[in-house]
Amino acid sequence: MHNMSDIIEQYLKQLLAEAQDDVVEIKRAHIAEKFDCVPSQLNYVIKTRFTNEHGYQIESKRGGGGYIRITKIESNDKAAFIKHLIELTGQQITQQNAEHIIEGLFQNELISERERKILLSTMHRDVLMVDVPYRDYIRANILRNVLKIVHYS
Repeated sequence: MHNMSDIIEQYLKQLLAEAQDDVVEIKRAHIAEKFDCVPSQLNYVIKTRFTNEHGYQIESKRGGGGYIRITKIESNDKAAFIKHLIELTGQQITQQNAEHIIEGLFQNELISERERKILLSTMHRDVLMVDVPYRDYIRANILRNVLKIVHYS
């Protein structure tokens, strides 16, 4: 049985799959009512599962006419998607953000399950046993190089 976050995520991904332009605009209250949950549950799903690193862009407007607009970044254009991930990586990256990027690569079928596991273990703070910020610089350097390999393979 899936938890509520999984169900909401699948619903939003289904809406995106049906959208012609890879853009979905939703009302927070409407989704919360549909799934009989609090709006903060929807916020949690969007903040953790529809991030830039996962290949999504989020816009939101609060208030009475408020909405959340989810745009799927074109992962059909592999080169543009990987360039976007390299820019997100920057000169330093936290373990959590690196994990999001790796999950985005996996979800967009750019790496295998085995490669995902290898990369996740490589990025872990227990493997990169140096102090912050050096650890975040090393992690970013490794990730940028991996992204270049994925880009050209």
